[in-house]
Amino acid sequence: MKKYNVAVVGATGMVGRKMLQVLEQRKFPVKEFYPFASSKSAGTIVEFDKCRYTVIELTEANIRARRIDIAIFSAGASVSEKFAPIFAENNCVVIDNSSRWRTDPEVPLVVPEVNPQDVFKHKGIIANPNCSTIQAVVALSPLHKKYGIKRIVYSTYQAVSGAGLGGYSDLENGIKGIPPKKFPAPIFGNCLPHIDVFEPDGYTKEEKKMIFETKKILGDDSLKVTATCVRVPVYYGHSESINVELNAEAELSDVRKTLSEAPGVVLMDDAEQAVYPTPLYAENRDEVFVGRLRKDDSAQNAFNMWVVADNIRKGAATNAVQIAEVLTRK
Repeated sequence: MKKYNVAVVGATGMVGRKMLQVLEQRKFPVKEFYPFASSKSAGTIVEFDKCRYTVIELTEANIRARRIDIAIFSAGASVSEKFAPIFAENNCVVIDNSSRWRTDPEVPLVVPEVNPQDVFKHKGIIANPNCSTIQAVVALSPLHKKYGIKRIVYSTYQAVSGAGLGGYSDLENGIKGIPPKKFPAPIFGNCLPHIDVFEPDGYTKEEKKMIFETKKILGDDSLKVTATCVRVPVYYGHSESINVELNAEAELSDVRKTLSEAPGVVLMDDAEQAVYPTPLYAENRDEVFVGRLRKDDSAQNAFNMWVVADNIRKGAATNAVQIAEVLTRK
């Protein structure tokens, strides 16, 4: 088996550390491993595959001094904008978890269960989608392929870890009565219909991301999509209420069968036994869980579903590693 020199950029952050864990758990064929981070974290130690590694400062000289095949980024848009092209120029494929490259028409936006073929359209950089979009399209893609989708209404309930360590700390501190630092209002015992900044039309940037990314990943600009994204006092796991209107007529039993056979989807749907997915159940798992599946009689060929996944694993780290796995199969 061929092995690869792999870098993780942002290796000391919440998602970066999860990327190390997922690479190890999925037994990715790593030859040499290079953890990169800012000067603040350089020199610290991270553990990977039972070995200890010194974190390397992210500089152009340190990048060019090493032969790296795949670099997985989780260091923010500004860092990716500056350093991802340097890795790419150095004959490395970058898989970037920030928002920087997702809207670039030259950069593929990939969820391996949905559009793995797009991986090979890269010109050195591949974008990892927004966490809330990833789990949604894993559930929606099989329906779009079979029936076609006319309209999607997203209502999301997103964990504080989606806002990084600052969001996590706001919930931890809020339990103790300490005012928030990351969020504009207390998150403990509260829900905030405000993720990322507000745009002039009243949508937040997070909502705009979901709308745009859904169309790009599913390869259909004609889709009608709207979204409301809410931050909730949950540590890990995004939950989404999705209303989908199909182009073709479909029976509930057929939709259920389609989802039960879809790659990456686990159907948990038994109302009589109160079986449905929750973020606590999805924590530290790689699958996308679907439940509360039912017909929406208020619209033609419409269905409601409840979709849950771990935002740090499938919504970030695991999806990025899966993209790397697709690269290695060529």
